[in-house]
Amino acid sequence: MTRIQEIHGVGSRALEWLYGHRDGFRLEEHPDPDTGVLDRFKPLGELALIAKVIFREGVAGSQQAATARKLLDHAWHQLLDSGAKLTEGQRHEPLSPVPWEVYVPFKELGYSSPDIESAARLNHRLGSWAALEVLPNRRLGLSAMERRSGLRPSMPQDEAFHRTWLARSPEPWTVEGHIGYDITHTVFHLTDWGENPSGLPTAVADYLATWLPVWLDDWLDLQRWDLLGELLVVDACLPEPTLDAAAWQGFATAQQPDGAMPVVGAMPEGDDEYVFDLVYHPTLVAAFASALAVSRAMTDLAAPSPAPS
Repeated sequence: MTRIQEIHGVGSRALEWLYGHRDGFRLEEHPDPDTGVLDRFKPLGELALIAKVIFREGVAGSQQAATARKLLDHAWHQLLDSGAKLTEGQRHEPLSPVPWEVYVPFKELGYSSPDIESAARLNHRLGSWAALEVLPNRRLGLSAMERRSGLRPSMPQDEAFHRTWLARSPEPWTVEGHIGYDITHTVFHLTDWGENPSGLPTAVADYLATWLPVWLDDWLDLQRWDLLGELLVVDACLPEPTLDAAAWQGFATAQQPDGAMPVVGAMPEGDDEYVFDLVYHPTLVAAFASALAVSRAMTDLAAPSPAPS
């Protein structure tokens, strides 16, 4: 089996597992009054983002594209009630950006809700929207999402980026779990989830190219599959991806035969809802990493050979 086949298989199995467990992306029937339905929106937004990557890269194949579309239709029409649940969540917590963040990738994929768009435009004019206190990479993500949706960023993207951990290129040995996710999400936002690798400043790309192989080895040794998958996405976002063979082999080995990807170590045990809530994210990340890596590998295959000297 070639490396491209192995990487493609990871994404194919992950998507099949997600579709087979699509009811796990449920909203709470009786949500906690303090959080409402907002806590369960995040997985649906992540699903839409990853589906967009699969459609955009166009390397997954017609069967995977059809599966991704069926997943989106189920999420939008059945779980989000064609956007009505997002509007309800926005009314419950007017200043939360979460319903609008979830909506934007669905909108980009052809789903629409005038009510949530109207609420977002109204809330965006409030000073509290821009004053919301969030972590730097979260602010960078909000600025990128505002730009993508046609709203004026409440903080310029360059300013938001320069407040992040990655912008400072700190000592690489200080990277631990939460900093690892700060790094990956900063890259996701700067590159529009892999669509625009040139969005990475040259100095940042060079810093990542130097230290990413070390981090991949670290998280592979620790069997931190969720973060390893996100770092494999970062690799695919670099101007010259490595498609690290050892990291990909370990990642593929960790995947279960049915396509599920554990967060760390072995698969958790418990009832279906409990297990889904733990493994849906690394399984989505597996589909994401696979689509980008296969696309980059195919691009390299199609590149013309250098002329003989």
